[in-house]
Amino acid sequence: MPTDTEKGYLLKAFYAFRKKLLIVSPEFKVLAANNAFLENQREKIMGRLCHKALYNRPSPCKRCPAQEVIRTRHPAMQDSQKGYLGMERAACLYSYPIFSEDMLEAVVMLDFEFPTLVEGLEEKLRRSNAFLRNLILSSVDGVVAADKAGKILMFNDAAAKISGYSVKEALDKLNIRNLYPNQGAWKIMRQLRSEENSGKGKLKSCQVDVLQKDGGTIPISLDAAVVYEGKAEVATIGFFHDMRETLRMKAELERTQLQLLQAEKMASLGKLAAGVAHQLNNPLGGITLFTKLILEEYDLDDDIREDLGRILRDAQRCRDTVKELLEFARQTRYNIQPHDINKAITRTLFLLENQSLFQNIEIKKTLAKPLPPVPVDIQQINHLLMNIILNAAQAMEGKGNLKVETGLKSGGERILVEISDTGPGIPEEILSQIFDPFFTTKEEGKGTGLGLSLAYGIVEKHGGTILARSQVGKGTTFSIELPVATRA
Repeated sequence: MPTDTEKGYLLKAFYAFRKKLLIVSPEFKVLAANNAFLENQREKIMGRLCHKALYNRPSPCKRCPAQEVIRTRHPAMQDSQKGYLGMERAACLYSYPIFSEDMLEAVVMLDFEFPTLVEGLEEKLRRSNAFLRNLILSSVDGVVAADKAGKILMFNDAAAKISGYSVKEALDKLNIRNLYPNQGAWKIMRQLRSEENSGKGKLKSCQVDVLQKDGGTIPISLDAAVVYEGKAEVATIGFFHDMRETLRMKAELERTQLQLLQAEKMASLGKLAAGVAHQLNNPLGGITLFTKLILEEYDLDDDIREDLGRILRDAQRCRDTVKELLEFARQTRYNIQPHDINKAITRTLFLLENQSLFQNIEIKKTLAKPLPPVPVDIQQINHLLMNIILNAAQAMEGKGNLKVETGLKSGGERILVEISDTGPGIPEEILSQIFDPFFTTKEEGKGTGLGLSLAYGIVEKHGGTILARSQVGKGTTFSIELPVATRA
């Protein structure tokens, strides 16, 4: 047993110890506390139940290590949290039993604070988390994370721009299922769990649609992964790359390549057509001339006259085709002068709208004004417009809506003319062939198949482009672009 002197020193050491010391009975009544713990609150603490005095709780704290000491009669330790036992910083709380003749008399609780180390680690962790958060939030691609129930946990500005939802809306009330149409979220999760897609738990460069707030959809390239804690799935994270501009550039490249191939094909066919036309023109002229002479010079039976008349009509049809072939293969320079494209459209419609074919067609003009003059051969442009408008009326079989619009494109450097009909449309499999010479969907004898080829040639020689968009059952739109400035 210690001497009285030793007891005195031990008591002094107890009160002078800079770490917090607390001694409680097995009933959690405060028996003693050192100065570091009391901090001038002796009257509020001594003799009272510790949980009542410190926290105003009716029962002992759940995480208090004294409970384990009382239960096991062995020392115990607990990582304490901020504010635990009145502490303002993180610490470890140690509890030791005090026995008297093998009976548990009291429990000593001692805390060791590690302020410098803990605060340093906390600051490093805070800075690291802030850096990672800023890295994610500033990403040019959309970043979306969700828990297993689909609740959004992370949603950066790029994701907000793609989806149309604000960051606050997404975090407060959006479920990941709302971002994908047609059970897309479920399909993505199935792919994530499949080893066939970039390894289990990962999905790479998967093209899907994202459903916007306004109901529209945007194509994206999705990289996604499952977030695990141990072997348990706790969340998913997805990276959204907006594919609209990429797909637009791809489509533009395909159109450019198609136009280049078409131009090369037209050039070759033009040379061939010119040769064929010249070879046919003279014999056809002879057939026509001598048929007329026979009809004028001889007294013929009606049957013979009818047959010769048929020969004359067919020869004239052939001559018309030859004329179109020569026009198609025309190599002469155009008479280029500045003209108002709106006036050309108005004049062409005026010439056509009173024809019987247009009696049941509603024509709507939306002509942008003012438009700059366009350097064109106006006769060829009139021919181009008439050809496409007649084609549209014939496609609608004289009944439907015809819309003609003009506007500026490419920062005012090009004029756009769009001619739309509500006809049956053109099937996708033949849409790329409509500008080919001699291609036609009309009945035999009702078209040469050169009309759109001529239109293509006229536009191409003016440095422009002509494209067709069509939906079966809804109609067709021809888009013509012409440069405002003459090409060098």
